[in-house]
Amino acid sequence: MTQTAPLILVDGSSYLYRAYHAMYKVDMRNSAGEPTGAVRGVTSMLRRLAKDYPESHIAVIFDAKGKTFRDELFAEYKAQRPPMPDDLRLQVQPIHDVIHAMGLPLFSIEGVEADDVIGTLAQEATAKGLHVVVSTGDKDMAQLVNSNVTLVNTMTETKLDIEGVKEKFGLPPELIIDLLALMGDKVDNIPGVPGVGEKTALALLQNLGGIEAIYNNLDSVSTLDFRGAKKMPEKLAEHKQMAELSYQLATIKCDVELPIHVEDIQNKPQDNATLLELFEKLEFRSWINELKTGHDPRSNIVNASQISDSVEASTIETHYETILTQQQLDSWLEKLKKAELFAFDTETTSLNYLQARIVGMSFAIKVGEAAYLPLAHDYPGAPDQLDFDATLALMKPLLEDPKALKVGQNLKYDRHILLNHGIDLQGIAHDTMLQSYVLDSTATRHDMDSLAEKYLNRSTIHFEDIAGKGKKQLTFNEIGLEEASPYACEDADITLQLHNILWPKVQAIPSLEIVYRELEMPLLPVL
Repeated sequence: MTQTAPLILVDGSSYLYRAYHAMYKVDMRNSAGEPTGAVRGVTSMLRRLAKDYPESHIAVIFDAKGKTFRDELFAEYKAQRPPMPDDLRLQVQPIHDVIHAMGLPLFSIEGVEADDVIGTLAQEATAKGLHVVVSTGDKDMAQLVNSNVTLVNTMTETKLDIEGVKEKFGLPPELIIDLLALMGDKVDNIPGVPGVGEKTALALLQNLGGIEAIYNNLDSVSTLDFRGAKKMPEKLAEHKQMAELSYQLATIKCDVELPIHVEDIQNKPQDNATLLELFEKLEFRSWINELKTGHDPRSNIVNASQISDSVEASTIETHYETILTQQQLDSWLEKLKKAELFAFDTETTSLNYLQARIVGMSFAIKVGEAAYLPLAHDYPGAPDQLDFDATLALMKPLLEDPKALKVGQNLKYDRHILLNHGIDLQGIAHDTMLQSYVLDSTATRHDMDSLAEKYLNRSTIHFEDIAGKGKKQLTFNEIGLEEASPYACEDADITLQLHNILWPKVQAIPSLEIVYRELEMPLLPVL
């Protein structure tokens, strides 16, 4: 368990609810009417971890049924939480079945929460000098971070090490429990100290230290610079027991007796036959195709012989990135400026170009390397994204640069969309839809999914796979980044792969190249 191949501990209960709420608007179901959205969301996140850490062992930990020691401490703990929705309850066993078929160990220990099991394993690993990545979306897990333990949120694609915790919360990991104890936690119904919100709690902790230090220096509280500081010592003194109780409730137990130790956690070979059976029942088409063609999602590598003899490399490794920080954007802008040609695509709110607005855009600079820049995802719990107007202003010079050559799939549409936002797309060098049309004008379909299947022998992620169907189909801004980003990155990546195959075919027939260069491409901006 090294920095490059750490032990991965997955907060399965966190994944379960995050996946359900991210997909609840879609109401994904198979033809038998059974709900499948949460299963797909959890499986997608686990597959992502397996691809990001191909040499690591992954364990998934769920909350056990029944009460825990925290309920004995405080009867109202988590009391406000509604019962699990029926649609989610029906998906728990299928999720467990998929996890077992993937060869991943699954743990659920009575009397404690998943957090406590993860905390105990992380503590054991730290004591032995081993490295751990905890995959979760819960902020209370930040208390576990140390030089050997890092948090990863696959939905927002963020990592938190010690410095990351300080930057996000304004406090080091060792004061996260104190923060939760003072301000409380509505999700878990941890009461905290009445009248103490996040700003007040930060002011107390940043200036005086942890709860113990604060209560040892109550006289100093009134001298601090925050609203209500003069009356705060009295409040703190009055609710000291509540603060201490909240501290106990917020503390992750790191000494649970477990039937297994970190060195014992091993992944078994994936049971492809069982997994295929499960995916066929759940009707996850793109993953069914992967299994049938021999794609191993853990390695994230597809043999070229399974794709097409037109693919030159012996393997294709994909690295897809979600751009959420200015540093990432700056880095990608430099890459795009230096690229001889890059694939470009927009994600929007509608297929009607007169009404559509940009939700995000994706780029690929070489086969297997792509990024998605989300700008306007507004579903509940959506991560912070870069400022819409400021980011478009940064992108405008590149997009309008005629020397920055671009290839796309039906760029006529993307050019319309950008004009809606005051950007005149220039540097349109190639269009894979037009290349396909020139090569085979009698073909009935020139969409990207059809071209990928025809020329790459590859099944792509279909829009309905992530957005649902019919009246409840989501628009792209409502789709969670966990699903949206791979879809958008794949669009750019596949476009570049198609260009690498189709353009040589067009060039091989001089008369077709003339039609493409002198008729079709010049007509694109006119239409």
